Amino acid sequence: MAEVSEKQETSFDVQETVGKAEMFFEKNKKMVGYAGAAIAILTTAIIAYKMWYIPEQNKEAQAQMYMAQSLFDKDSLNLALKGGNYNATTFTGLEEIADNYGSTPSGKVAEYMVGVALLNQGKYQDAIDRLENFSSDDVMLTAVATGAIGDAKMELNEVDAAIKYYQKAADINTNSFTTPIYLKKAALAYESKSEFADALKLYERIQKEYSKSAEGRDIEKYIQRVKTAGNL
Repeated sequence: MAEVSEKQETSFDVQETVGKAEMFFEKNKKMVGYAGAAIAILTTAIIAYKMWYIPEQNKEAQAQMYMAQSLFDKDSLNLALKGGNYNATTFTGLEEIADNYGSTPSGKVAEYMVGVALLNQGKYQDAIDRLENFSSDDVMLTAVATGAIGDAKMELNEVDAAIKYYQKAADINTNSFTTPIYLKKAALAYESKSEFADALKLYERIQKEYSKSAEGRDIEKYIQRVKTAGNL
């Protein structure tokens, strides 16, 4: 009988729990409904942000970038960066576009261009800060931006860091254009440290994998140079 009593008690406990849950829902159904509505609103907002807000912002960024990009291409870097007046036209500079539209594809390209412009102006740490903030789904542009950080590190005499960025740039998107460029830059950086064996490995990789590239066509002389310098 005790066993039956325990089963009955368990059954009553379950029924009581379900009953309490039903009572809670009845008493608080408005709150539960509001919570569901909040989730739906949040989901709608996220979709709207991605499908409408970002494209609209990107159009604005593209429109504002036209003049700045034209001046960037002409090496009028300070004017491209800061904006101002050109040919009786007032325009927004790349720095402001990057800061205001950084979540859009065009804003990200502006961030990259700011980094490259600062690098060319000799503002190496500022260039690194901008380029490290750059992100893109474009693997080619990402590779070039990463390599540009390597260039800035070399200018700051941070050779080991430069090598790291060059090798990363070479392998982000392996291809016959950018990869041999950054492999060669990394090898030259190794040479500057008299680390000839490491330089040789990279030169030989270019010779083996990218012999038809611009770097590959005359790579033999670099191979012979480090072999002689390092007695390899």
